[in-house]
Amino acid sequence: MKIAVSGKGGVGKTLVAAGLACSFVQKGLKTLAIDADSSPNLALTLGITPENARKILPISENKELIESKTTTDYPGIYRLSFTVNDIVRKYSVSTPLGVDMIVMGTVKSVGSGCTCPASAVLRALLRHLVVERDEAIVLDMEAGVEHMGRGTARNVDKLLIVADANMKALEIAKHIQELARNAGMKEVFLVGNKVGDDIQEEAIKNFAEKNGLRILALVPFDQKVAEFEMRGETPINNRRSTAMHAIQKLSEELTLTLNQ
Repeated sequence: MKIAVSGKGGVGKTLVAAGLACSFVQKGLKTLAIDADSSPNLALTLGITPENARKILPISENKELIESKTTTDYPGIYRLSFTVNDIVRKYSVSTPLGVDMIVMGTVKSVGSGCTCPASAVLRALLRHLVVERDEAIVLDMEAGVEHMGRGTARNVDKLLIVADANMKALEIAKHIQELARNAGMKEVFLVGNKVGDDIQEEAIKNFAEKNGLRILALVPFDQKVAEFEMRGETPINNRRSTAMHAIQKLSEELTLTLNQ
């Protein structure tokens, strides 16, 4: 099961990604969460303290690792072929909620021909995680899919685009859908988040209908989530959270459809 989550910054895509990953763990699935956002904060949502989250070195900034994979005896020339399976074992981080995670760091333009060593490692690692590993994978991505090569994109089971009722977020969701289709993704869905009232719900539904976006779930606005995040705590295990209940239901629907 490979689920990618994308959307405009601030719409709550990291909460959706973390909630899905934790739900998969609770179902007994070995789950790896990948923070591929240029402003990574998935660790906090998965229960890692801010102090320990700051200690996590993104793969893109791990010069020793990158050099060990790509350096050759010839200046200016680096290896294009190397194994990355050991990176998961050495650099994944265990979280208090039972999800293992990897912080990729900035991966923008990885799929568009960039030939720097760091991008080569990230490209190879992302393809290995999505194409070759047999486990539940949840990717918390930037607002776009450009960094995923076409072959990698086609191996993601579903792309969830998270948006609230803000028109900017919805327009970005439309753009992401176009990028996803060009990359070969067929199972692309909209997840409406922070839905505070009927007016916001109707705005999301109307936009989706006009622009060919398929809505998979609507997650209500939940003040408890905001309160937890203000305290620097994760709301994932808050049983009174209406938002987390909706994300739990979404995980069940995803598991059901993927098993059919």
